[in-house]
Amino acid sequence: MIIDQNLILSGSANANGVWTGQSIAAAAGTIVSTNVIDKAPLTGNQVADWGAGEEIDISISILTAVTSGGSATVQFQLVEADDAAISSNVQVVNESAAYAYSELTTGKQVVLSYPRSTPRAPKRYLAARYIIGTATTTAGTVIAALVKDVQDLTNRTFPSGFSVA
Repeated sequence: MIIDQNLILSGSANANGVWTGQSIAAAAGTIVSTNVIDKAPLTGNQVADWGAGEEIDISISILTAVTSGGSATVQFQLVEADDAAISSNVQVVNESAAYAYSELTTGKQVVLSYPRSTPRAPKRYLAARYIIGTATTTAGTVIAALVKDVQDLTNRTFPSGFSVA
């Protein structure tokens, strides 16, 4: 999986490739990604061409495990809105189920697809949103980015002890 610095929604990477996640430690409520993507045309009246012919996903990875003093849940959303603050005419493009905080361990990956065509009016700004439910989360950081192909995190092992002649 290749991550473009301009398509990171939550977290950041320094020049050495060291990641810093966005904190999702908060009381029950909504957290918007640190970065928002402006999908407006660069010049003139070009038509936005987000993913035409190709699937695009948002990969959300848990960098630091989520903890809670209660029974917190976290739901992940890909949203669009008319403003960069993600507060005007917000529409949910895709969302996950609510995860119990104990499921969100370091390395857990949640993938949401960014549908190319759905019955919705596209909005200018794109962001990730984290819905904290039931109780406060006391720790946890995430990295979220739009990606072309999602990294396969399953461990694949192959038999050893063979030789190539």
